[in-house]
Amino acid sequence: MNIEQTVSAAVAGLQLGNTFTFDDLRDTVQDRRHRRLRIVELADLDAHDGLCAALISNDAEDFVLHARSDSALHRQQFVLHELSHMILGHCDGDDCAVEEVLLPNIPPYTRGRLLRRQDLDSETEIAAESLADRLAAGIRGSVFAESRYSEVFG
Repeated sequence: MNIEQTVSAAVAGLQLGNTFTFDDLRDTVQDRRHRRLRIVELADLDAHDGLCAALISNDAEDFVLHARSDSALHRQQFVLHELSHMILGHCDGDDCAVEEVLLPNIPPYTRGRLLRRQDLDSETEIAAESLADRLAAGIRGSVFAESRYSEVFG
């Protein structure tokens, strides 16, 4: 996998342009996946334990559960990383199938995501973080455009 090509193709496929708001991105992901996207902060989830966010899906909704952080940028990166997995199609279909015997009460998609999450050096994790960085840059660009930063400081 050429990560840079994969990420560039994913950004182009979103058709959001160079700058966009978080709401634009969220709406695009919802539209592409044909299901509602809910982003929920879990006060008991502690990023210091190694889990910053998790993606859980069912037939009707996607949930991004994320840890609390005093930094808005840090929280945004948690969420953008999980959105990136959705955009890149990680774990769509049977890619994350895990035997039901191991975790019978947790849906297969969720089992796969939680169990694979530990390999932070995998190509999928690196690609998701790279895409999250590119998405964050697009959102930052939108904020600068709205504030007329270049007119004042340019």
